Amino acid sequence: MARDFYEVLGVSRDADPDDIQRAYRRLARQNHPDVNKDSGAEERFKDIAEAYDVLSDPEQRRRYDAFGEDFRRVPPETDPAAWRQARAYADAGAGARGGWSSGSGSSRGFGAGDFGDGVDIEDLLGGIFGGRGRGGWGPGRVPGSDHEAEVEVSVEEAYGGTERSLTINGPDGPRTLDVTIPAGVVDGQRIRLRGQGGQGSGSAAAGDLYLVVRIADHPRYRVDGRDLHALVPIAPWEAALGASVSVDTPGGVAAVKVPAGSSSHRRLRLRGRGLPDRHGKPGNFYAELQIRVPGTLSAEEQRLFEELAKTSTFDPRSRP
Repeated sequence: MARDFYEVLGVSRDADPDDIQRAYRRLARQNHPDVNKDSGAEERFKDIAEAYDVLSDPEQRRRYDAFGEDFRRVPPETDPAAWRQARAYADAGAGARGGWSSGSGSSRGFGAGDFGDGVDIEDLLGGIFGGRGRGGWGPGRVPGSDHEAEVEVSVEEAYGGTERSLTINGPDGPRTLDVTIPAGVVDGQRIRLRGQGGQGSGSAAAGDLYLVVRIADHPRYRVDGRDLHALVPIAPWEAALGASVSVDTPGGVAAVKVPAGSSSHRRLRLRGRGLPDRHGKPGNFYAELQIRVPGTLSAEEQRLFEELAKTSTFDPRSRP
């Protein structure tokens, strides 16, 4: 993680969940690869999705606030205050000529017994910096690496959740995992499967597997963050007179009220009918009107349209 998650979303560290969601939705719309063709947009979108995934989850946010970029690797029972103190000693020791001592009698750097207040840097930092702590690295004890894989879901599956059977290739051959994809995932979101990454050596812990969600292109819906967009065909008389039309959404059929005098490309919002969000407000569904005319006309339809053409003073090409 090269950047601070709060910086990625442009919010303060005390931002509330609504502020975080608003920032995410704004940035996701600006940087979605389907909208923004800039060469760096896709990478920025991934950073934005990861930042939101962490900061919108109360437990992950708490750990991130406590441990920073190491929050995924620090053991759950670690005390944040002791961790910060150990990191401070580690940073100081790394800058001292001679580095860390492997024993308590060294005259340079810091050794395992140099704290004087009961804090053992090797216990706290062994798993990350290679010390001999109980859960860290050491002879024959190397924690497993984290792995990453992509999983593709449809818009309907992103809306309602789904399950996947994934085949993961490892040193001991392929293995199958049954994975639950929660409702309301967004494109680029990362799902953590604890302990399903690379195997550690000796008795060291396994790494984690991170699934990156990709929402497949859909013939009817366009996804923009948690918002969904769809074209809704209407007849010329429905556009002129107003009407109530049915619209298919991932959550079921919804009624859309078309105001009288509507033109093509007018967008009508169905609040909360987009992708759900288990940590906040759901997205919206936007119905974009598209006026269609009959391909062939009956004799009566032909007469009525000709009469309308003679009677109407409307000029669609005149400026309002």
